[in-house]
Amino acid sequence: MLTISLHKPEFLSFSHYGFRNFHKFSRTPSSWTMAMNNYSGSFETRKKEELSIQVPATSIYSSDTQRLADADLRFDRLQVPEKELMHERKVEFGQFVAREAVIDEEYWTAAWLRAESHWEGINDRYVDNHKRKFAEQEFHAIKRRRTSLHGQKCRCIIMVRKEDKHVKRTVLKGVVGTLDLSVRCLLHEETFPGERVKAPLFCSIHGIGPNRYGYVANLCVAKSARRQGIATNMLHFAIESVKSNGIEHAYVHVHRNNTPAQKLYEKMGFEVIPLELLICASSFNEHEILRKPLHSVSDC
Repeated sequence: MLTISLHKPEFLSFSHYGFRNFHKFSRTPSSWTMAMNNYSGSFETRKKEELSIQVPATSIYSSDTQRLADADLRFDRLQVPEKELMHERKVEFGQFVAREAVIDEEYWTAAWLRAESHWEGINDRYVDNHKRKFAEQEFHAIKRRRTSLHGQKCRCIIMVRKEDKHVKRTVLKGVVGTLDLSVRCLLHEETFPGERVKAPLFCSIHGIGPNRYGYVANLCVAKSARRQGIATNMLHFAIESVKSNGIEHAYVHVHRNNTPAQKLYEKMGFEVIPLELLICASSFNEHEILRKPLHSVSDC
């Protein structure tokens, strides 16, 4: 006699924008008793128990998802009214507004846009899982980067659709672009951001004067909103923001194979730094570093 038992699988369902709905579907063990007639060689199978699916009340969360739940995100939250952002720095153009993200739902949407951009065009059966995990990690990373550390400040810039009194739009539908804007400081013996220079054990960070610079990263635009000048206007907003703080240069790293991004930054006045000027050129095998001088209005 042979007894076969079935294990209890667990399934996760996913909704739009990568938010997980956790349901643990437990399958009660079902066993069959198989008897063989030695004389006839035939098999007789008797099913002892019917299969059933039960949905228990409890849910199982990963650590990242539990932290996401702790953030108390409301995915049906409407866009922040413009009257509540009167003191926020912003730039309007057409039907869009560039400004800094101010609520967690905007940080999450920015993180999800970056996840979609990172995994765009990749054919993988688990791509939705990868996007969701990437977005969760990026959401918490954005919030960490907002905390000033050693004079290095980071802001999450977003592009949102303009408020329309006839249309109620959620944050998820309103945010169409994002980038990170940092004010950083060169490390000891560093001439350009990202150089791997062997520094003393207790190196210093030059937080004043020409050693401060602006740094742009993680620029992406929703597929449905591309080719409308969103990336260009977000960059313009970022550059003007660092110029107002007395910063003399802005930098960005671009992958060597990302031709559209290189053309965009060059159009905005960024120039590729030749490898011969870098102390450690091996640090930029896959990426190029571009720089834009920022001249104040009085210099023009």
